[in-house]
Amino acid sequence: MPNPMQQMLAQAQRMQRELKKAHDELEQKEFKVSKSGMVELVVLGSRKIKSINIDKDALDPENKEMLEEAISLALNEALEQIAKENDEIETKITGQKGMMF
Repeated sequence: MPNPMQQMLAQAQRMQRELKKAHDELEQKEFKVSKSGMVELVVLGSRKIKSINIDKDALDPENKEMLEEAISLALNEALEQIAKENDEIETKITGQKGMMF
């Protein structure tokens, strides 16, 4: 019969493997955000920008500030979605968010 310390270590190792697998999957996941019909961003869970699509009508110099704001809002929303999903993964596997192995 394994002792409690071995069981805890085995459980921690299992959690670590599950977290790694979930984080690897999250890094590949695409988060798509569109703002005002002007801009569409696709950001990977690894926080790398995969694509930015800007509507040609938004390229009018008069739309400069509005376009910049739409890009900023879309990027921030995508990053928030990624952080939220990461927290959900950690909470599901470890029972608390922000727990690092």
